[in-house]
Amino acid sequence: MSTELRNFLALSYDELESLNLKAKEDRKNRVPVEKVQDDRLKYLKDEKRIKAVTVLFSDLEGRLHMLDYDKKFLLGSYDNLTFDGSSIRGFTAQRESDLRLGIDWSAFYWAPADVFGPGKVLVFGHVIDKNGTPYAADIRGVLKGFADDLYKNDGFTLNAANEIEGFLFQGTDAERRYHETGKFEYVNTGGYYHSLPGDPLRTFIDTTAEVQRAMGFQNEKINYSYGEVVAAADQIQLYKLICRQVATKMGYTASFLPKPVVGVNGSGMHTNVSVSKNGKNLFWDPKGKEMLSDCGWQFIDRILTHGNDICLLLNPSVNAYRRLDPHFEAPNQIKASPTDRGSMVRVPIGNERSMRVEVRSVAPDANPYMVMYSIFKTGLHGDTAQITNLRQAERYLPDNIYDAMENFRKAEWTTKLFGEDVKERYADLKQASADRCPRLLGTFVKPPEVQYHHDVYNQFLWNLF
Repeated sequence: MSTELRNFLALSYDELESLNLKAKEDRKNRVPVEKVQDDRLKYLKDEKRIKAVTVLFSDLEGRLHMLDYDKKFLLGSYDNLTFDGSSIRGFTAQRESDLRLGIDWSAFYWAPADVFGPGKVLVFGHVIDKNGTPYAADIRGVLKGFADDLYKNDGFTLNAANEIEGFLFQGTDAERRYHETGKFEYVNTGGYYHSLPGDPLRTFIDTTAEVQRAMGFQNEKINYSYGEVVAAADQIQLYKLICRQVATKMGYTASFLPKPVVGVNGSGMHTNVSVSKNGKNLFWDPKGKEMLSDCGWQFIDRILTHGNDICLLLNPSVNAYRRLDPHFEAPNQIKASPTDRGSMVRVPIGNERSMRVEVRSVAPDANPYMVMYSIFKTGLHGDTAQITNLRQAERYLPDNIYDAMENFRKAEWTTKLFGEDVKERYADLKQASADRCPRLLGTFVKPPEVQYHHDVYNQFLWNLF
């Protein structure tokens, strides 16, 4: 159909970057919610070229859902958006299916029209239960409440940045078709460092970086800079969405399976975290061991204490346990080190601004809100085990999802994190995925661990059983 009569919003990348950076600065400065909401509603009303608003939210496993609302409808109903929670895995049962979506107006994004379509803007939402309270299985809402309370009560700001790794494969839907092909074909076998200007991998990276920049990511390379914890988790969701969208347009598949190919290093999502107060990095101490403060080391000790308890949250799929293989620099040792990349936790070189703790044993298919919440809640409020030489003890993460599930179910700490109901729902989802896969990993990636991977499978597949 002809589009010449459609006067839909399509801004230049420079204009997009300016708008998104302004919104990001407002979010960082904690501009009052009421003012941000009023500004966004006025903008949507005045900007005639916007036809739809895409509201994003994530389910219990971290799968991103997107609902497109006609702009005029949204303006009249933004405070009463209902949806059927029983259709979302891990949310409500059919008998209690009605949930509502609230809008987090501070998490508002202008997106490139050539990637997301013209006339649209994106905004993150939070799920509200029937009684008007935050929905317990909406982990983004849980994380936001936790971070807001820490800021209000203690003046703490939680900071995070992630290094998200992945593979680029030939063909669209390469993961969905894996049960037919039995293999993945690289777009480029040389890797990032050896790709030439203009070759497919470099073109993909350049395009992805341009879209990220336009959306206010403030790139370093294809990775991006530190941010407040909820914004950082939102950017993980957007990052993966952008990569998949760009790859699809180029005829490829961006895969965030932790280990889609046996015999080469898998993909991680190294999670760098710090805590600040009144602009001061509480993890920095020029006189501390590795220049990390006592606060930072105590944070690490609590993570190490609960390393096995939270492993399933950081490594949620059958395929993730292929990555925790010591032959490929796997971060499967429950210890901390400034240099050993086999350690679960690393202390990178830092300064007053950048000093941080890096949790390396995180898979890229994990729910980013669950990762952030479990790391910060554990690091700040967890227990410290009375283990001799805790930071260098000979302890290891599980090498299969069944052991990880057993640790998760038995742990009192995971009940404190999420409550019994949400904990049980999450464990049941992981059990269902695992039970559809061979119990022993073996030496090649099997179709079920790809097919029923939570970022890949179609809801329809689960209805076949």
